[in-house]
Amino acid sequence: MTLLDKKSSDVELLDVRHDWTLHEIQELLELPLMELLWQAQLVHRAVNPSYNVQLASLLSVKTGGCEEDCAYCPQSIHNSSDVSNQPNLDVDPVLEKAKAAKAAGADRFCMGWAWREIRNGEAFEAMLSMVRGVREIGLEACVTAGMLTDEQAFRLAEAGLTAYNHNLDTSPENYEQIITTRTFQERLETLHRVRSAGITICCGGIIGMGESITDRASLLKILATLNPHPESVPINALVPVEGTPLEQCQSVDPLEMVRMVATARILMPYSRVRLSAGREQLGREAQILCLQAGADSIFYGDSLLTTSNPEIEADRQLLSQAGVQVNWDF
Repeated sequence: MTLLDKKSSDVELLDVRHDWTLHEIQELLELPLMELLWQAQLVHRAVNPSYNVQLASLLSVKTGGCEEDCAYCPQSIHNSSDVSNQPNLDVDPVLEKAKAAKAAGADRFCMGWAWREIRNGEAFEAMLSMVRGVREIGLEACVTAGMLTDEQAFRLAEAGLTAYNHNLDTSPENYEQIITTRTFQERLETLHRVRSAGITICCGGIIGMGESITDRASLLKILATLNPHPESVPINALVPVEGTPLEQCQSVDPLEMVRMVATARILMPYSRVRLSAGREQLGREAQILCLQAGADSIFYGDSLLTTSNPEIEADRQLLSQAGVQVNWDF
């Protein structure tokens, strides 16, 4: 039985589910594409009838030197990519970047630290100042910086942090093939600490790392059975980087990204589904299909931490051609 065995006019009455099974999710992922798009469209039109798309900008505040051994990441000290360990950016330059992002149309500013975990001290105090400053500028503030303690989560909440990003990356079954320096359970515990502090969760994964369709379904099951669902679900396609263990992986078929976006929209109707890393490799038509399938946020700007992203003008043209609603009043 599929999700929408009822009239399209009844979609708005559907309850949000947190009891999805692996079998149900894999069935969705493997539907004929037109049927999957149809089901995703019914949900997307019900929850986002104006096709509003949020623009988020991402800045790497601390680049390189990460102690984790993530097989996809050029910032890991375990990998031989050419991303060097760089000092943290100071508060004022970060806030200038945030102002520029707002001027370009973004309404969420995301800041990344290549850390295994947040440590108390000068760098954490600077992070809190950045969060406060970004909120004062009038932007949502998101941070990704690895694991954290309950106290650190509450201090970030007090500073006004909107969201904390902590991706699961892949399924629990495939996880040790990608990362060995942090367990899957530790990732879930981090999400619990963030949620307990009253901060919204940004949590998704990456496809194209050699995983199976069942792995993709398993990843989505973890996300879709969280209660509440993550407010933001980034869907990433691997960008193979020289010097990482996954450098020889083939590019993801763009339609596989469309399938992941559509399925995520059906499973988590009110979450923002973010079209994230790998978007530059998708092409215009596949990106528009992802927007049609349920993506309602993109990262906006010419870089994502250490990988490239479409230029701002190209994104403006894309969103205009797609006919989605964006606040361009700047």
